[in-house]
Amino acid sequence: MSAVAGIAVGSLVVWVWLLLGQGFFWRTDQRLPRRAEPVRWPSVAVVVPARDEADVLPVSLPSLLAQDYPGDAEVFLVDDCSTDGTGDRARALSVRFGGLPLTVVTPGEPEPGWTGKLWAVRHGIALARRRKPEFLLLTDADIAHEPDSLRELVAAAGDAGAGGFDMVSQMARLRVTSPWERLVVPAFVYFFGQLYPFRRVNRAGSRTAAAAGGCVLLRTGAAERARIPESIRQAVIDDESLARAVQRSGGRIWLGLAERVDSVRPCPRLADLWQMISRSAYAQLRYNPLLLAGTVVGLGLVYGAPPATLAAGLLSGDAAAAWAGGAAWAVMAGTYMPMLGYYRQSLWLAPLLPFTAVLYLLMTVDSAVRHHRGRGAAWKGRTYARPETAPDS
Repeated sequence: MSAVAGIAVGSLVVWVWLLLGQGFFWRTDQRLPRRAEPVRWPSVAVVVPARDEADVLPVSLPSLLAQDYPGDAEVFLVDDCSTDGTGDRARALSVRFGGLPLTVVTPGEPEPGWTGKLWAVRHGIALARRRKPEFLLLTDADIAHEPDSLRELVAAAGDAGAGGFDMVSQMARLRVTSPWERLVVPAFVYFFGQLYPFRRVNRAGSRTAAAAGGCVLLRTGAAERARIPESIRQAVIDDESLARAVQRSGGRIWLGLAERVDSVRPCPRLADLWQMISRSAYAQLRYNPLLLAGTVVGLGLVYGAPPATLAAGLLSGDAAAAWAGGAAWAVMAGTYMPMLGYYRQSLWLAPLLPFTAVLYLLMTVDSAVRHHRGRGAAWKGRTYARPETAPDS
């Protein structure tokens, strides 16, 4: 067997293992659990951190104010030192559309040791706790909810004393309109599921923890036990840090794909998507150069090797390399098709996954370069040169 054929066979073995042994990550059937509606609907405080979100609020905020929720609910929007009139736009929308009560606050610049979003969440939760809500819904300012979204989330959480969840998180359906969004966005969720298989996250007693920060329903008691958000105040990837903190404090978590929760933030250009992903990609690797090197090699072998060995085998007449490389590429594309279906995209995009993986690889390397140049995670005018992930204890 030639060296090229050996690489191709190795890649095929990896893909067969990913297909069958990585928590069936490629399936898209993890949706909100269906439970009977509670006899008494618990009170909910909706906390929305917002920094320079005046453009998207007219689409997202009215959807929150219009929630058809049978219990008590209130919205707290935290204007994180916006310069575009976010707070005023929110107040105007509340007057125009009515619905749930809205409180808008501005806490000022974050103290040292806090990321801007978590500083805003801290003030929103502190304000909400005065009402003593039983649940907190943490949702980003670019997330639009169908009218029954809150009702469905609370029903899915169930009774904490009867096998319910302390945290229910939905991966909002991201916008997919431009050609670059079609190429990159479904792959983003696919790669996320590969790292954190939803089925494993949702299994009782699992050690795999993850969340989608755009839509998180959290029991207030669980937040207090996990010391949220103080315990994760420096986390750049705050959703995963939140999930770990809740899990470590004894809480049970659930994560799935959304059907009635959508992101309305447009990222039509490659530059927009590049910024969104690269700002936290190196944080995902815990700022570890060895993990970065391993990721580069791993992505190259797993995603780059199948088409490369297929082409090399066909050109050199190496049947084993061509067959194994082609089979690995076919398995790869097959695992991507369910996600493309979820996003209502053409299945012909599936064979392009190796190209998308190379883009993600370049974004990750760029994230590391920015960090080592002192620019770190930059977002909306703030730069966290050496941010830290959530502590292990």
